[in-house]
Amino acid sequence: MFNFMKKKPKAETPQQRAERDSAVDKVLLGYEVGTVSIATMVTGLERDGQVLTLDLRLPKDSNPEQIQQELGQLLHPHGIRTIHMNVRLPADAKGAGASLPKAPPKSMPKTTDAMATHAKPATPTDQQPTSSEPPITKAAPTQASLAAHPRIRHIIVVASGKGGVGKSTTTVNIALALQKLGNRVGVLDADIYGPSMPTMLGVADIKPELENEQFVPVEAHSMAMLSIGSLLDSDNTPVAWRGPKATGALMQLYNQTNWPQLDYLVIDMPPGTGDIQLTLAQRIPVTGAVIVTTPQHVALMDAQKGVEMFHKTNIPVLGVVENMALHTCSNCNHTEAIFGSGGGEFIAEQYQVPLLGQLPLASGIRAQVDKGVPSVLADDEFASYYLSIAKNIEANIAKFAKPVDDKRIF
Repeated sequence: MFNFMKKKPKAETPQQRAERDSAVDKVLLGYEVGTVSIATMVTGLERDGQVLTLDLRLPKDSNPEQIQQELGQLLHPHGIRTIHMNVRLPADAKGAGASLPKAPPKSMPKTTDAMATHAKPATPTDQQPTSSEPPITKAAPTQASLAAHPRIRHIIVVASGKGGVGKSTTTVNIALALQKLGNRVGVLDADIYGPSMPTMLGVADIKPELENEQFVPVEAHSMAMLSIGSLLDSDNTPVAWRGPKATGALMQLYNQTNWPQLDYLVIDMPPGTGDIQLTLAQRIPVTGAVIVTTPQHVALMDAQKGVEMFHKTNIPVLGVVENMALHTCSNCNHTEAIFGSGGGEFIAEQYQVPLLGQLPLASGIRAQVDKGVPSVLADDEFASYYLSIAKNIEANIAKFAKPVDDKRIF
């Protein structure tokens, strides 16, 4: 019998959703199967209100029903009432080095209420043969379904298809240039494996404080900044994590940080098109992406992959920045296109996006970020390049803004 008199739950605000997501991430990071965090076993995750769907690759000797029950008890205080688990168990080997898998347990995947105290017994219909790769039954979240952050007007990601093109240097100078134009700006370092923002902003020795279980961003030249590098013991401490743990760390830095009111949050992305990029596209409401490349043919090929990835995930590309475009000899003033020419214009024309700016190959730009005083902050001869890029971003970004409910009270 249905209870039609049951009160409809109040709609969840974006801030409440962010707090709940942060609490769920914390539980998953802390829950261990044997001696290993379950976060390293998550291959897919989706939250829909009170329902959590997990795609897991569990060890062979694990007990999925017990895991489901224990997670349910841990997550119930955080508003999760039902857990769906799509479980993939490794197969027994047929002799040493064999590659022929055995079928997984026939009763998996199983769905139970999050507060269930015992597993549902298998029925004949449950015992139909399943493939070793059960399909994910729910579509991944899209940018259109993500609510804007209640305190951040625009989120810009600065990305490149490959490393070594000066993306982080460009990120920090664009952020400072946007601030110089009168905006409130924050910086999030999403390069979990190679964080560089603390060094480039001269705050490598400053640790973020914790307040009500949330990080207080480090203040760097009046900008709010947070990086996994701010939490490490030293500059040479490696982050040797598998993909799910790295993406969990990214979401914790985003969700579990008390960001102030910002006009722009500029995110420095790692190179490539992997786990972190896909997680960000599915769970963080991005206004648009800036692609950094050099004119070199190899760099252009990877930059094109970055543009295509953002197109597939419905993130607008705000434009292209061509870095290291020209080099002027400090002795004879001869100018040469060391990495080729026309690359930025080619991508901009191919994808019908603006060429936001072209930057020279200059030792002065490198020297300033190494000192923790980027060119815009030092107001050197290269600052005008970044200010021009920031103005071009501001001129076009309004049409990509995420809708915000101004009637919300936080």
